[in-house]
Amino acid sequence: MKNSTNKQNKQQIEETTKCPKCGSAHLIKDYSRAEVVCDSCGLVIDTDLIDHGPEWRAFDSEQREKKARTGSPMTYTIHDKGLSTTISWRNRDAYGKSIPTRNRAQLYRIRKWQRRTRISDGTERNLAIALTTLDRMSSKLYLPRNVRETAAMIYRKGLRRKLTRGRSIEGVTAAVLYAACRQCNVPRTLEEISRVAVLKKKEIGRNYRDISRELELKLLPTTPLDYISRFSSRLELSNDVQIKAIKILKKAANKELTSGRSPTGMAAAGIYIASVLCGERCTQRQVAEVVGVTEVTIRNRYKELANKLDIDIEAPEDIENL
Repeated sequence: MKNSTNKQNKQQIEETTKCPKCGSAHLIKDYSRAEVVCDSCGLVIDTDLIDHGPEWRAFDSEQREKKARTGSPMTYTIHDKGLSTTISWRNRDAYGKSIPTRNRAQLYRIRKWQRRTRISDGTERNLAIALTTLDRMSSKLYLPRNVRETAAMIYRKGLRRKLTRGRSIEGVTAAVLYAACRQCNVPRTLEEISRVAVLKKKEIGRNYRDISRELELKLLPTTPLDYISRFSSRLELSNDVQIKAIKILKKAANKELTSGRSPTGMAAAGIYIASVLCGERCTQRQVAEVVGVTEVTIRNRYKELANKLDIDIEAPEDIENL
């Protein structure tokens, strides 16, 4: 009996996740009509759909904040993970009424001590300063949320292992941010991170090696293909140039021409050759300024690629032969 009921439940689940008429799995939940509709054939599969969202409506962010009964989600980018309470700077009580002037001095003192008690010891103070620095660097590099969360997790692990002792907070923060970019496949060069952190690449690289070794971070080396899309967008090149640069670098990787070479230098050379072949020629200086390498590096790399791959960059008709 139990087996038969389990099979019936599985069949019901499969029927609700697929359209019984066309078998499509693209179902739309229309909460305004309380219906489940197939996106392919338009069949109404279910009615009286239960809306699990809030019972109230909000038309802007201010109304949403006032009506919400929960706080912000937990995040590792705040030293207390965003779980502690805060006293608002607005001088209003729980009912929205203005606090009398005679009580504002007391509220100011309570707010000040509440801020102080959130940081209880030196470890939390170190973490609070580091995460603030991490947020500043991430904002300047336009990094997504998952990279910030990953970097905060790596820093917390390093702090528990006492890897931050004897090192500057900025240096360790820059190193974990570089490691998080590598781990999340959002490549950023050491030159970019050192420019934002106002530190030397040597210091960031040393901290990065020590942290990755002690925490056993399994990070794959970056490849020139990781930088093609971002550098091409900054140079305002078309998709044809990006596709051609990827093809060139893939052929170079198959012939082991990229091993032992800087990935940014190889990416710059591939973009330069592709731009010439596609008729959207960029100067070596423009590419060098965007990528962060010297013109000599681009010149050496593109000559090497052109010789090894038999590319005549002065003849655009070779574009179809790649």
